[in-house]
Amino acid sequence: MIVVTGSAGFIGFNVSQKLLSEGKEIIGIDNVNEYYDPALKEARLAHLEKFSNFHFHRLDLCDFSGLQKIFKDYNPDLVCHLAAQAGVRYSLTHPFAYQKSNNEAFLNILELARHFKVQNFVYASSSSVYGNNTKLPFSESDPVDHPISLYAATKRSNELTAYCYSQLYGIPCSGLRFFTVYGPWGRPDMALFIFTKAILDNKPIQIFNNGKMLRNFTYVDDIVDGVIRVLNHPTQSEIYNIGNSKAENLLDFIDQIEQQLGKKAIREYLPMQPGDVPATRADIEKIRALGYEPKTNIDQGIARFIQWYKEYYRV
Repeated sequence: MIVVTGSAGFIGFNVSQKLLSEGKEIIGIDNVNEYYDPALKEARLAHLEKFSNFHFHRLDLCDFSGLQKIFKDYNPDLVCHLAAQAGVRYSLTHPFAYQKSNNEAFLNILELARHFKVQNFVYASSSSVYGNNTKLPFSESDPVDHPISLYAATKRSNELTAYCYSQLYGIPCSGLRFFTVYGPWGRPDMALFIFTKAILDNKPIQIFNNGKMLRNFTYVDDIVDGVIRVLNHPTQSEIYNIGNSKAENLLDFIDQIEQQLGKKAIREYLPMQPGDVPATRADIEKIRALGYEPKTNIDQGIARFIQWYKEYYRV
């Protein structure tokens, strides 16, 4: 039995779908909040609910007693904790959402993992923890004590809390620093989704730092592969970068979207926004030791996303 929190979310949905197809029993937990379109989350859930081995619970992870009942009913072997309040920009205006979803909820599920003696606790961190580090690629051994967004600060807090529990109680814990995940069923608040919608709607796209941005765009199927590899390899308190080995120029990324859509964007160039960083690139040697190797380039990934987008929204 595997608990997957955030199973209606982008990564949680894809991880759940893969595990279900492998015959694993999945206990999905999600509160299906309104941070972005709940209809998209419900559509993801509808796909998962086609599997008889999927058991879904609509619950806020801050509800400790409700969460405890689920653990008592299923006594799970593994926890894949992917639920969180996402988004750097949103954290500037809604700080308390991050305190609840990323700190209180994290402690709740970690406490239950401790008491029910789960065999592995794998959780989502973020490349945002690297803050304004200028050394590229980012390595797990780099200092991460200067976050520049509250979102990043809560993710670093998760890493420290998990380390503490691992040392005190012997829980195998692994944190996953995701690097700019994209692909079908993606989040509407992320660049690929925003740009695609705006271009199709003949609206301008905002390009920050005048386009002088490098991002380690990582296709969701590659991310899923990494998550499952870590889930299958319990270790005593580890952190893994999960990204692509190559950083892409943001303007090249936009060029590729235009090419796939057969339509030019109306570009609005703007200065850097608070909380953002000019470049991300992952050192993935540590997770490569588990057999991880990203396979999808941005040409393939963007094409698959746009095909999904057109089908889902009937463009």
